[in-house]
Amino acid sequence: MSAVAIVADFDPANETHRATAVAFEHLGARVEWVPTPECEEAPARLAGFGGIMIGPASPYRSLEGALEAVRYARERGVPLVGT
Repeated sequence: MSAVAIVADFDPANETHRATAVAFEHLGARVEWVPTPECEEAPARLAGFGGIMIGPASPYRSLEGALEAVRYARERGVPLVGT
């Protein structure tokens, strides 16, 4: 199973972020949190992921980065879930 990119700015103090990480762990899914500024600067950072989730609990450090991730998924047919 390919890893899933969670595009969000992980904050361990954020209860929603912690719960999201635990939920994926229970599924046995491999995930990687990708900070939104990285997606703005280099959308190809998302290459190789089997799916993309726009993480919960905005605001994002880079709204443009989150939108670039959506655009990247849409233009390449990568499964995408938004929250």
